Amino acid sequence: MESDIPSFDHYTLAVTDLKASLNFYCGILGLSLLPRPDFDFEGAWISIGKGLALHLITGADIQLPEGGSRALHFAFGVSEIHVFRSHLLACGVAIPKDIKPRPDGALQMFVRDPDGYWIEIVSRPTNKSSIDKLS
Repeated sequence: MESDIPSFDHYTLAVTDLKASLNFYCGILGLSLLPRPDFDFEGAWISIGKGLALHLITGADIQLPEGGSRALHFAFGVSEIHVFRSHLLACGVAIPKDIKPRPDGALQMFVRDPDGYWIEIVSRPTNKSSIDKLS
């Protein structure tokens, strides 16, 4: 019997304040809501592109990870990280560590969502001038 090769479908985050999380992911990051079945607990499904979703859930039995961790994070790609950084700052999002180049030339920065989860923002420069902006 042949089996399907698994493909990534969604990632779930436990959140303490669904409204604040929706403001961050949809209002600030610009992601859009998806239809969600009528579960017996509060939550929301958000499109993260290419048929993938971020599921937000809340409830009395939810336990958040201690302080979040960059070791456990997910990333969103943007076409121009400097423009997106300016947008985040204008929205009041703290950027604890500024943009830095990765060894492969991509540019990255990390931000935290309302519950403290780390999110990497990454863009691949189209030319060396993108890296030169960091100097």
